[in-house]
Amino acid sequence: MSDPGERAARMVDVGSKDVTDRVAVAESVLVAEPATIERLLAGTPKGDPLEAARIAGLLALKRTPELLPFCHPVAVTGAEVAVHAEPDAGRVVVTATVRATDRTGVEMEAMTAAAVAALTLYDAAKAFERSARVAEVRLVEKRGGAGGDHRAVC
Repeated sequence: MSDPGERAARMVDVGSKDVTDRVAVAESVLVAEPATIERLLAGTPKGDPLEAARIAGLLALKRTPELLPFCHPVAVTGAEVAVHAEPDAGRVVVTATVRATDRTGVEMEAMTAAAVAALTLYDAAKAFERSARVAEVRLVEKRGGAGGDHRAVC
């Protein structure tokens, strides 16, 4: 049997890594009936759901280390959350871009921002359609760090 200390949960020590510029882009998609997407675009009694999603995503990325136990706090230098509705396709695409200059990457911050923004859209959509769903959360691109650059192929 292996030493229990080998399996104990812990944060990775990044102290010896170089501080470099890092960028991550993540995407999440809300899927719903075209009429539901149109209703979201028209606004709700609570206001503009797309703007609420953008703000929620930005707030969430700053809380990533509180939500994911092995994420280091990262010195985020900039971030954007874009929300693009495609009513005819029955979807809203959320794209989160996060930049930092630090010893570790911002992939999880970008994915958290995209996921929470899509969940915020679902929260608004559920009033019109209970079968709406968050279809995916994925890393689209990362740049910087020892692992080099990565771009999703599909």
